[in-house]
Amino acid sequence: MEFNARLGWIEVICGPMFAGKSEELIRRIKRIEYAKKKVVVFKPLIDNRYSENEVVSHNKRKTNCINLKNSSEVMQYITDDVYAVAFDEVQFMDEGILSVIDSLAAMGKRVICAGLDNDFRGEPFSIMPQLLCKAEYVTKLTAICNVCGASATRTQRIVNGKPAFYEDPTIIIGASESYEPRCRHCHVVPHKNK
Repeated sequence: MEFNARLGWIEVICGPMFAGKSEELIRRIKRIEYAKKKVVVFKPLIDNRYSENEVVSHNKRKTNCINLKNSSEVMQYITDDVYAVAFDEVQFMDEGILSVIDSLAAMGKRVICAGLDNDFRGEPFSIMPQLLCKAEYVTKLTAICNVCGASATRTQRIVNGKPAFYEDPTIIIGASESYEPRCRHCHVVPHKNK
C-alpha cells in the first residue's frame, strides 16, 4: 500500500467475522508504535467480548484502547502529537463518527478503521457504506467458509444450531458461539425474500 506524502487520510479494513480485521488493525498500530509515533485507539463500549479496555483479536493479540459511548467523545483524546487514530468495530459507532473521521483526516491524522462491511443478513452494515466511500485505502479481507472451505465474505449468525432469521435483531455481540464465516453460496438467511 502506497501512502500519500501529505498526512491525513482514511484507511478501512473490512470483511466478515474471523477474517482477521482486528488482527490487521493491531498489526498497523504496532508498526506505528514501533516507529515511535503516537496512536490513539478506540472501540465502542458495546464490544466487551474479550476485554473492557483492549482491542483483542480472535487469536488473542491485543492492544490498549479507549472505550467510547458515542462519537462525540473522540476529540477530547486528540492532541497535536497524535499521528494516527484507530477504531475497531467501527460499524457499531453512531453516525456522528463519519464527521469525526473526516475531521481527523482533515487535521492531518492517519485514520484506520476496522469493521464488518455486511451484517448477518449479507446487507451493508450501518455506517460502513459511507465510510468505504470516504476512504482513500480499503482492505477487504476474507475468511474461510465453515461449510465448503471457499473464501468467505459473509457472516452467518447461528441460533440454537440453525441460521438466524432475517427479522432477528441486527446487533447481537458474540464470537464463534454465535457466528461463523460463510461464502456467498453457503450463507443462509431464512425469510430474507418474504
